[in-house]
Amino acid sequence: MNGLVLLLIASACFLGGYFLYSRFLGKVLGVDPSRETPAHTRRDGVDYIPAHPTVLFGHHFAAIAGAGPIVGPVLAAEFGWASVALWIIIGCIFIGAAHDMIALFLSVRHGGESIGTVIGEVLGKPGRILFLLFSWSALVLVLAEFTRQIAATFVADPAIATASLLFIAEAIVFGICVYRLRMPVLLASLIFVPVMFAFVWVGNVLPLDVCAIMGMSKEAAQAMWTVVLLAYCFLASTMPVWLLLQPRDYLNAYLLYAMMALGFLGVFVAHPTLHIDAFAGFSAVGRSGVQELLFPFLFVTVACGACSGFHALVASGTSAKQLDNERSIRPIAYGGMLLEGVLAIIALIGVAGTYMSQKEYVAAVQSMEPVQMFASTVAGFCVTIFEKFGVAPDVGKRIAESFMLLSVSAFLMTTVDAGTRLARFSWQELMDCFPSKKGNGSEPVASVRRSPALGFFHNMYVGTTIVCALAAALLLGNPKAAKSLWTIFASANQLLASLTLLAATLWFVRSRKPCWLTLVPMCFMLSVSSYALISIFVSAMGAGDWMRLGASGFLLLVAIALVLFTLSKMLGRRDRA
Repeated sequence: MNGLVLLLIASACFLGGYFLYSRFLGKVLGVDPSRETPAHTRRDGVDYIPAHPTVLFGHHFAAIAGAGPIVGPVLAAEFGWASVALWIIIGCIFIGAAHDMIALFLSVRHGGESIGTVIGEVLGKPGRILFLLFSWSALVLVLAEFTRQIAATFVADPAIATASLLFIAEAIVFGICVYRLRMPVLLASLIFVPVMFAFVWVGNVLPLDVCAIMGMSKEAAQAMWTVVLLAYCFLASTMPVWLLLQPRDYLNAYLLYAMMALGFLGVFVAHPTLHIDAFAGFSAVGRSGVQELLFPFLFVTVACGACSGFHALVASGTSAKQLDNERSIRPIAYGGMLLEGVLAIIALIGVAGTYMSQKEYVAAVQSMEPVQMFASTVAGFCVTIFEKFGVAPDVGKRIAESFMLLSVSAFLMTTVDAGTRLARFSWQELMDCFPSKKGNGSEPVASVRRSPALGFFHNMYVGTTIVCALAAALLLGNPKAAKSLWTIFASANQLLASLTLLAATLWFVRSRKPCWLTLVPMCFMLSVSSYALISIFVSAMGAGDWMRLGASGFLLLVAIALVLFTLSKMLGRRDRA
């Protein structure tokens, strides 16, 4: 199979899904461009603020993409490239993109509040508490896993550390220029976007190699970067969105577009043959070193490349609060997920078209970080492009690889600080479920009277500190065990998607809309994610891995409790009817 053919087939399917299925979803949901959005009705200048559709698409896309559509397909290739490609295409169109679009719509129609609030309106206070507890726990895993990947990248390639830190500073300056000095977005883009690309060169000239500068081991350097990154997440998640979040994500989008364009062009020029197995069997041994079954682990390992519960938290946590008009729901949510699917296909082609056999791929994935595998393989496709401009192959590959790593690291940082902000929102909403006065736990935040203790824990700085501290404990408590976080995160992520679809199904039923649109994908995602977490729990128990045992067990208990509570509510309503 030729990689270019696969990319073109996937792209054609995604275009068909966007122009056909997403339009159908919009009609079913009742998207209304004339309706005022929460960004206007609840504008506060901190979280609720209208954003230009282009800027918001950049934020949303960068926040949801991260390294998920890269790491997932690279790891899932253990089951064969055809298995992964089919799930990415089908999953994106009918589950992942639909999930994102529905989540954004529901949040907008509920004042920009989270999916937890939607569940609270349908199931009441207990359902809301259980969902918020699960989503908050999943976000801690997101923060821990993606921080680990960034820290590992900074140690492996210090040039990326330099470029990433310069990029953060540039984003703050961009935000001040656009939102305070009223510089036109076009003019600011013409100035700041070229500077951002120049950071790739600056990073290679002045690499921030803390191992050499401070005489650290790689393990100590990674621990140091972990602390620095979590401190950054604390600051970024408590700053106004206009100062860092919006501008950085807007600039990030150009990095991602350029990275995807370079990857697409590289595949087009190299048109690599896919060498690894199309189907590697119903079980495989990959990075984990443990035998894993195709069902359920293919569907959870790909994670963000096909469907992601984290996307619902981004959509309802930040994007809904910045949406200027409902007409943008379809391109931002559904279109953003499809573009993520394209990136996932490119990542898959990278490993499948570079490694000459399934055995060679397995050896590589066990010794390298997936992000580095993606950068190296896709950069190899781009060598021919640079040669046409007289650039030596080794120099061209280094430039392409550095750019790929900077892009991925920038998106990872977008994910971790957006995830930290979302975890803070979930924590604060959880505290709002326990007001000092009598109520159902669904009152607006501003109307809730809290005890001194609850007021302390509701504070955004305290909530953010708790999130960052727990992530640090996971990463620094047992660094070797932390390498196994991806499978737990991916399983929790897909289970979160199924719970979001569950909430959407209940809303569809109550609104007398066709619930099969969410019921069918909900049942599938619930089955694969639950089975995966059970398998992880049993495996961790046998291996004595207490971190995996505790994390998977806690997530399972909360999810089971929520599902059982939902079923009891539905059966109770049927009996009353």
